[in-house]
Amino acid sequence: MKDTVTEKLLGQSALRVEDPVLLSGRGCYIDDLPVAAGTLALAFVRSPHGHATIRSVDTAEAAQATGVVAVISGEDVAARTRSMTVGVKADVECWPMAVDRVRYVGEPVAMIVATDRYLAEDAADLVVVDYVPLDAVVEPVAALAAGAPVLHPSLGSNLINERSFRYGEPEAAFDAAAHRIGIDVTYPRSACTPIETYGVVASYEPGEDAYDVTANFQGPFSIHAVVARSLNVPGNRLRLRTPPESGGSFGIKQGVFPYMILAGIAARIAGAPVKWIEDRLEHLSASVSATNRQTRIEAAVTADGRITALDWDQIEDCGAHLRAPEPATLYRMHGNMTGAYDIPNMAIRNRVVLTNKTPTGLNRGFGGPQIYFALERLMDTIARHLGLDRLEVIRRNLIPAKAFPYRTASGALYDSGDYATALDRAVAEGGLAELYARRDKARAEGRRYGIGFACVVEPSVSNMGYITTVLTPEERAKAGPKNGAQATATISIDPLGSVTVKVASVPQGQGHRTVLAQVVADKFGLPLEAVRVLADVDTMRDAWSIASGNYASRFAPAVAGATEIAAARLRDKLAKVAATQLNISASDVLFEAGRIRSAGNPDNSLSFARVAATAHWSPGTLPESVDQTMRETAYWTPPELEAPTAEDGVNSSLCHGFIFDFCGIEIDPETAEPRIDRYVTMHDCGRILHPAMVDGQVRGGFAQAVGAAFLEEYAYGSDGSFRSGTLADYLLPTVMEVPEPVILHHETPSPFTPLGAKGVGEGNCMSTPVCIANAVADALAPEGDAPEIVLPVTAAKLAPLIFGDEPAPKEPVSETKTEDTAGGRKLTGEGRAVVQASREDVWRMLLDPATLDAIIPGSHGVRKVGETRFKADVTLGVGPVRGRYKADIDLSDLDPPNAVTISGQAVGALGTGGGQGRITLTDTEDGTEIAYRYEAQIGGKVASVGGRLLDGAAKVVIGEFFRALARHCGGGASSGAVARLRGLVDRIIKGGRS
Repeated sequence: MKDTVTEKLLGQSALRVEDPVLLSGRGCYIDDLPVAAGTLALAFVRSPHGHATIRSVDTAEAAQATGVVAVISGEDVAARTRSMTVGVKADVECWPMAVDRVRYVGEPVAMIVATDRYLAEDAADLVVVDYVPLDAVVEPVAALAAGAPVLHPSLGSNLINERSFRYGEPEAAFDAAAHRIGIDVTYPRSACTPIETYGVVASYEPGEDAYDVTANFQGPFSIHAVVARSLNVPGNRLRLRTPPESGGSFGIKQGVFPYMILAGIAARIAGAPVKWIEDRLEHLSASVSATNRQTRIEAAVTADGRITALDWDQIEDCGAHLRAPEPATLYRMHGNMTGAYDIPNMAIRNRVVLTNKTPTGLNRGFGGPQIYFALERLMDTIARHLGLDRLEVIRRNLIPAKAFPYRTASGALYDSGDYATALDRAVAEGGLAELYARRDKARAEGRRYGIGFACVVEPSVSNMGYITTVLTPEERAKAGPKNGAQATATISIDPLGSVTVKVASVPQGQGHRTVLAQVVADKFGLPLEAVRVLADVDTMRDAWSIASGNYASRFAPAVAGATEIAAARLRDKLAKVAATQLNISASDVLFEAGRIRSAGNPDNSLSFARVAATAHWSPGTLPESVDQTMRETAYWTPPELEAPTAEDGVNSSLCHGFIFDFCGIEIDPETAEPRIDRYVTMHDCGRILHPAMVDGQVRGGFAQAVGAAFLEEYAYGSDGSFRSGTLADYLLPTVMEVPEPVILHHETPSPFTPLGAKGVGEGNCMSTPVCIANAVADALAPEGDAPEIVLPVTAAKLAPLIFGDEPAPKEPVSETKTEDTAGGRKLTGEGRAVVQASREDVWRMLLDPATLDAIIPGSHGVRKVGETRFKADVTLGVGPVRGRYKADIDLSDLDPPNAVTISGQAVGALGTGGGQGRITLTDTEDGTEIAYRYEAQIGGKVASVGGRLLDGAAKVVIGEFFRALARHCGGGASSGAVARLRGLVDRIIKGGRS
């Protein structure tokens, strides 16, 4: 331990306490935790369909498999749970596992509990689910159309909630405005992709009807109550614990909670603890993602570019189920709908719809990217429409510094800020003039170069009552007020004077242990290493509230703030104890360099340990005004976070940081690939507690935003099939795609938080995507109307805008074609081969099970069940995934020995497939020509291995069938699709595909 402390630790970039453990590989993540003897493994059977009725679930064969302890269906789960809480008033049930129908690819249909994960996965392949596919709907606007497939019949439509809001006099403002300018904006789905996926370890104690769940959840917050209610137990019968470390989250690990319920039920039925660690394919296809949103936004604008009113129309796609805390993404920003701008009037229409996609949840910056992409694209459009400088339009509309604290039209109370000064500093220190010169030079040389801007307000410390804005004032009054944002912190001192801090906030890389140690060490005049911080959660041990957890950038302002309060209270008690022992007044006490001394006489001092341990060793000597100095727990609730008003005004967050970004983008003249030339981001996050970690948070948010802008998108087929299920299709940015941003800071401390800090780390996820989009629009169209920009901005999207549509080939090559259909992915093709066998011999082979077994790729055996009907077991590998199928094969329209139609249907772990092919046999001089034309349909989970792999793999499998038929019948020359596939098939076979 150091002997002296020479300066305050807060505000300094102290070495992170967390790093030695993490960098040496000794971190303790959920998969590292020891488990009880006899803990079983859990695996899931998941839906291959985007939308289907479940006719039956046959678990008989799986139940008899080696090592299987239990096979659990949705009905088994429903019999032991209650439907999960839905955040709106709607006649709809929300189960953690499908019961009567599946509504998205990857939805759990059954659970397998076995002695190890390998055996559980093998048994999952043996569960036979009889599905009746239904039409799917994946686009939110289409989901609202008359006649659209309805996901929940009890709801009657796919619209689960609608609310309209009016603030000020928007109609009058639009009537008086010189211009009404509007745009339509599509914001796509993207997801968080932490290195560590979901993980749950659960046990059940039948004697107490209690569950013990350890999960890498970022709660407990309100979801603890949702899980306990679904499990049908009081809250004190659900013990929730988190591991010491979490391998990232960025919001997505709130979505683990349905699996906490399922693991608890699995442990109850199996009579033993169970463990489940999600694999990467499961995580991509079936965890949660951010919402996609369709927005129409219009502004009432004066002739000089001042905005007097906004009109928002938002359609939020929350996927197959509206799971808590959704529709949080839509309402988290409700108080911030005017952004950084002084706009007094506003109208909002919010609609929440359901589609055949994964349920949505929190994603870094949740709500912000969707709002600001629309608002800042509108600002760019206004400048273009009026022929004004874009930066000047931003300046004219900024909230003035003298207006803070500033109340927005929809009720947010912005705590502090000086937006104009921060912007001007960014322009000067970030080198905007130089960037303009680079743009002008590039354009003079004929290159496409654009500059984009974005101004955003970054909210932090959510008001727990903001989500109730989704209810009408009457519904809120009936339910009772909900508001606030309580944070807790406990500081303990042991008999030797050692200090421990405990908070109910789960870190995922934010540096909790370092910053909280800084806070407490400063208060007590101790070195950093004298303070130990614990930041895992145990709801049966720790002080926590329904607001506890790590979300909405609440750590620095709320959790560190509560720690500051607890430390100050304990310090004040210690000062009174020391004053008695030093024979001085409490106001004369100074904490410094590990000692407590008289400010007027430094030699009159005692060690911190001696004074701090007094309550342990000599409680009878404590002053009458001091009860104890062993432990202090602080609960902090900011009074500014009031419940929504009867007029629907809501201060949806406590703190409001400010970000101003600008960037230069150049588009490659030959490939249409966009590239960031320079990116500048200015942040005001209030008082900076640890500069290095603040910069690290900014860099992390920026990198994630670059991914959303250029690469990342959850893609679905029209049948609900998921096409971004591997990291070959869901592309993530690397160091090659993420340039070094220029990071600037401007501090206006918050008057609402104990330390003056605001949240930081989510902001660039809000500002960067639209800043890049505005720069791309400037590069494509420097003046006048700009084309619609839809993320991710890829070369494939930009090329038609630059070069025009690609001309059709003069001589199209005949090959397998693919297209989306209502039922899945349709493939058609044709080919022929000449074999050295007679038509009669070929005909006999087609009716022979041994022939079919030999030519069907991956066949384990073909059984003849009728004159022209066969059944087969098949294993196929597509990309990184292998799955077992049960296939039915029929021969029909027989014209022996000239022609036959082969039809087949297959259902298995990778999804569904089916189709038919017409085979004709013709005599030639060299033998028999086998000609074929086929049409096949592929749908369901098979698409989750990636759209890039799907079509090629399907062609290979079908082509290999006909090639194998020709080879089995005697070989010969081939042409058409077979010839083109030969090389690819051979390479795959040599690579080990089965």
